[in-house]
Amino acid sequence: MLEMVDIEYIRKKHLIEGWSIRKISRNLSVARQTVRKALQSSEIPKYNLTREKSCPVMDPFKEIVKEWLENDKEQPKKQRHTARRIFYRLCEEYGFTGSESTVRNYVRAVKSEQKEVFVPLTADWGEQAQVDWGRAKVYINGKEHEVSLFCLRLKASLVPFVWASPTEKLEAFLEGHKRAFEWLGGVPENLVYDNPKTAVTKILKGPYREEHVIFSSLRAHYLFDSEFCNPAKGNEKGTVENLVRYVRQNTMVPLPNVSSIEELNQILLSWCEKQKRIHINEWELEVKELRPLPSIPFKCSRTHMVKSNSLLLFQIDRNHYSVPYEYGYKQLRVEAYVDKIEIYDRAKLIAVHNRSYNCGEKVMELEHYLPVLAIKPRASKNALVVRKLPEVYQQLRRLLCKHNTEGYKEYAKILLLNKEFDFKDVMSAIENNINLGTTTYANIRQMLIKQSISSKPEENVATSTLPRLEIPVENPAKYNRLVGGAIA
Repeated sequence: MLEMVDIEYIRKKHLIEGWSIRKISRNLSVARQTVRKALQSSEIPKYNLTREKSCPVMDPFKEIVKEWLENDKEQPKKQRHTARRIFYRLCEEYGFTGSESTVRNYVRAVKSEQKEVFVPLTADWGEQAQVDWGRAKVYINGKEHEVSLFCLRLKASLVPFVWASPTEKLEAFLEGHKRAFEWLGGVPENLVYDNPKTAVTKILKGPYREEHVIFSSLRAHYLFDSEFCNPAKGNEKGTVENLVRYVRQNTMVPLPNVSSIEELNQILLSWCEKQKRIHINEWELEVKELRPLPSIPFKCSRTHMVKSNSLLLFQIDRNHYSVPYEYGYKQLRVEAYVDKIEIYDRAKLIAVHNRSYNCGEKVMELEHYLPVLAIKPRASKNALVVRKLPEVYQQLRRLLCKHNTEGYKEYAKILLLNKEFDFKDVMSAIENNINLGTTTYANIRQMLIKQSISSKPEENVATSTLPRLEIPVENPAKYNRLVGGAIA
């Protein structure tokens, strides 16, 4: 092969000094064809293979490896062949005698031929948004939790919306859409998804999907179209795929330390507002093209039919919730939202609980069990719902029941004060009486009555202005009979 110096010499002799190709060939002892090539191009000479080099040790197995790699395209990404796995399979199943590096080089060459290429995509204003879930670690009250991030991003303006949820269940999927549309002030024409189970119940041929009936209701309510990526092709919604990674890196590093998930969502919403200001010119064009919001927001809940048991409990998602005393052994309807559980007897709302995402927890309200404790006061000592009450109640129980085998009766009477007075007021009265060294029902109730009267000064003033009426009674015994007993 000619060196660059020889090419320069040939071109100068021919083009400047006028030497013929034959003369240059004779003086340099090179073929005339070589001289002609040098005159045609001044580039550095390259060696080009006219056909692939043979590899006797690998050649018999090349088609097998190609078939394995081709079949891998239909398998989960995390369960596909590595070059090492191919090497071991060839050795074990086909008696391959070559080295692992030989297999690695061939696999690298085949994969470089199979690399997929893509087409840049765009959308008109208001035409498309992409939706995805991501996950992130945060500290809530000093304890590490994993939250799910509902991410939606407009394709044209790149304005994002991110909302943190304790779950990715259907009700959270619905809630994420509702919050996103309300924050955007409108609805995009088309939304692009992976194939989440909350939206897709069955993947059909091509772009067709069998959608979850509640997701279809969401679409009908907000009037947007849905589009789904091919399975395992997250790159088809790269706009939001990038958002999931970007929001984690820019709002979750270092790990946020918040008091509640609501505080975390305020942080995320502030970040979204900042991103909107960055893309303000594009946003002002896009917001004009969004479809209007419906007048009534979508009900983002999942409906369950349950039956309460003898303990006034029913189960949803591995947790139990209580119902009022009169609704034991009843068939009830439950609406499960992201943050709460609503319980209905037909159309009547009978109870609301904060939703728990623990496992095996019993979420109970004291007022649901007070009618039972009135009938069975002894149960107040060990009732689970009572043991869940604040420490001041536990302190009172120990004081009343430790040295008196029937102290539970007084304790049950005090618990029943929650039917007459506010829970916080009762707790405060118990604490004050313990500090004063008294734990009787009469003293606690008397304090609650005084607190109730002092908290309503306007009513006291009104009653004090009424004229005093004195009604003469001939015989006081008649008055005693009227009120049902003797004067103490």
